Amino acid sequence: MESNCDVVCLQETKREAFDQNYLRLVCPPSFDSFVSLPSIGASRGSIICWKSSIFHGHCIFQNAYASSALFTSTINNSCWILTNVYAPCTDQGKADFVHWFKHISMPDTIDWLIVGDFNLYRNPEDRNRDGANFPAMLMFNDAISSLGLIELPLKGQRFTWSNKLHPPLLERLDWFFTSVSWTISYPNTSVNTIPMETSYHVPCLISISTAIPKGSIFRFENYWLNHDDFFAQVQDGWFTNILHPDAAKNITARFKNLRSVLKAWKQTLSNLSTTISNVKLILSLLNFLEEHRDF
Repeated sequence: MESNCDVVCLQETKREAFDQNYLRLVCPPSFDSFVSLPSIGASRGSIICWKSSIFHGHCIFQNAYASSALFTSTINNSCWILTNVYAPCTDQGKADFVHWFKHISMPDTIDWLIVGDFNLYRNPEDRNRDGANFPAMLMFNDAISSLGLIELPLKGQRFTWSNKLHPPLLERLDWFFTSVSWTISYPNTSVNTIPMETSYHVPCLISISTAIPKGSIFRFENYWLNHDDFFAQVQDGWFTNILHPDAAKNITARFKNLRSVLKAWKQTLSNLSTTISNVKLILSLLNFLEEHRDF
């Protein structure tokens, strides 16, 4: 559990009842509110927990597959919806779930975050063995497309579930989606895996921010072409020992290396803007002296 989280989603708790005592067992003391979906026998069971000091929240929808909560920030009154999913694992259950999922009616203007264990994968590569269920994949991808959802890329581990046998079966069953509106309101949203301890599923941490981080932009300066050392730097950067059997990867690697060499070389040059400013200052001073040489 990350202590700096504000909202926590758990799936497959296998609990029929939830209370404050359970909340204290699974979350830090600052988490004092929750929405839960009880298990059916020994399966399912999910909970959304949050800090009431950060969000006002309440349940707006529940069924056998998911719980949805509407959150309002106590800081700026911004609103968003979180849907916590735990889908069935049987073929018929998956088909029923996808049919419901595909026909969710959500206004385009709502900031919507959908997370959870979907028990489905989108591509054959989401499984480390053969045996992908292609009809289920097609249904799942069709539903995602119909809803106009944006998948949040997962950073860290490739798979999110393991049967913990040897050799293990590894699958990507946990997914994170947003509405288009969400990408505008919170453009810097990312998902990272964190170390797995006892669960068959890998815990994931979603980081949300309204700011877009600035990257290090490479800018080519035209005056470099007139510098005596420029072409020597290009040769060093381009003709480095890069061997890729794939021609596209080879040329891409050379461009990346050339960029790195030129960026490092740039640091050894005088600052052009400073030089230009100094020249302008000197010219202004000379003009002033010329105009007032009789004084």
